[in-house]
Amino acid sequence: MMMRMGEMGAQLGSVIASVMFVCTIFRQYLPLQLRCYVDKYSNKLVKLFYPYIQIIFDENTNEFRRRSEVYSAIQSYLSTKSSTIVRRLKAHDVKDSKSLVLSMDDNEEVTDEFQGIKVWWVLVKRVPQQTSFSFYPQSDEKKHYKLTFHRHHREVVTGAYLDHVIKAGKAITVGNRQRKLNVNNPSQNWYTYRGTMWSHVVFEHPATFETLALHPKKKEEIVNDLIKFRKGKEYYAKIGKAWKRGYLLYGPPGTGKSTMIAAMSNLMDYDVYDLELTTVKDNTELRKLLIDTPSKSIIVIEDIDCSLDLTGQRKKKKEKDEEDNEEKDPVKKKMEKEESQPSKVTLSGLLNFIDGIWSACGGERLIVFTTNYVDKLDPALIRRGRMDKHIELSYCCYEAFKVLARNYLDLESHELFETIERLLGETNMTPADVAENLMPNSVTEDADSCLKNLIEAIETAKEEARKKAEEEEASKKAEEEAKLKAEKEEKEKEQSAKDEVKCNGTSAKEDVK
Repeated sequence: MMMRMGEMGAQLGSVIASVMFVCTIFRQYLPLQLRCYVDKYSNKLVKLFYPYIQIIFDENTNEFRRRSEVYSAIQSYLSTKSSTIVRRLKAHDVKDSKSLVLSMDDNEEVTDEFQGIKVWWVLVKRVPQQTSFSFYPQSDEKKHYKLTFHRHHREVVTGAYLDHVIKAGKAITVGNRQRKLNVNNPSQNWYTYRGTMWSHVVFEHPATFETLALHPKKKEEIVNDLIKFRKGKEYYAKIGKAWKRGYLLYGPPGTGKSTMIAAMSNLMDYDVYDLELTTVKDNTELRKLLIDTPSKSIIVIEDIDCSLDLTGQRKKKKEKDEEDNEEKDPVKKKMEKEESQPSKVTLSGLLNFIDGIWSACGGERLIVFTTNYVDKLDPALIRRGRMDKHIELSYCCYEAFKVLARNYLDLESHELFETIERLLGETNMTPADVAENLMPNSVTEDADSCLKNLIEAIETAKEEARKKAEEEEASKKAEEEAKLKAEKEEKEKEQSAKDEVKCNGTSAKEDVK
């Protein structure tokens, strides 16, 4: 009996090997048209004996290489299943880097059960073969999840089960996610090995609206506006507008514009995308970056007045000497040429980015511009509907000082507060300068000395402002005197010329006589 089983096994192995050999020969030498028919009818034959259905969930959704939200939800869901089943795992940081999340490694399989139905998940990684040289080779790997289940359970799996997986996965993602600070990469790095449009670090800025040096009424107004936006999905759909909102933060340097963005991120639990316009080559790249930005994000363009010349009147750069170009490596030469090209982002492209059709690709986004000089910006860029809310962050007022005193010195009141209130009403000082003077310089320095340092700093700033005003007044007066003197000299010259002409005319008449 054992001999017969052994013989049958050997024969079966021989048959399988023969079938594989024949299939290989067919695929290699059979014409493409016939091969399609063979594949078509062989698949039908397999379906008669293979009762399982497979669904593929790709990591990226389209040519813009945006990561699929469904893929991310499945990954989070399976992380709770795989940690106790599979042997090869990947570890990921979670909130505050205090714990880890374990997920299945590539090509591992996880079995799940739902309402008595058993399904199988496999994380598949494919490495495409590069057949041609390119300056921008595609990423060397593509991943997808493969779900396998019996065809009798198609309706339950494609309906209730997948809904359960996506909802549970998104809930797990929200619980484990860390806020991130993202910055856009140069476009020549997008399609390199593991290239992405955005690079990120964990965003752990501690700023909140409670610690922000701002008048309480203005803080309350901004917080209410943000919360209303976060809860406004149905409202924005009702009025037919994209679910986004623009904020313009303007004011002198040191008034807390960047801190305001951090406080907004912490309040809303949104990621920050710091968009560096000078690395964006044209409007097409700008749109691709927008599409690659997910919901629940804050897109920030700091110092918008300095980021680009958006008037279209760019100065042409002088051509560099190209004597040594022939000796350079062609790849390096191409890269340097692309890096040296100025950005071609236009005002029209930026306006479409903020408020055009492409801005509706995705939702729940805040767009924040900051500037020190709001008068330099094109009115079309900051009109209502694009920058919906304009927030002026000015010099430190007394109410903002009390917030800083509570933050830095744990003080609610002090006998020196009245003096500081009077001085702040007479002098312009930014919250950054006030905070610097309130921060103890040593362990022996107490609240009294810090407040005295602040008073001294404000008085010094007041004296400097007075001297500067006097110098400006003196300079203005000197300019006016110089202008009057120049005008007087010009008039004297004109009068002298007229007298000389008159004198010459009289002499000529006498000569004629």
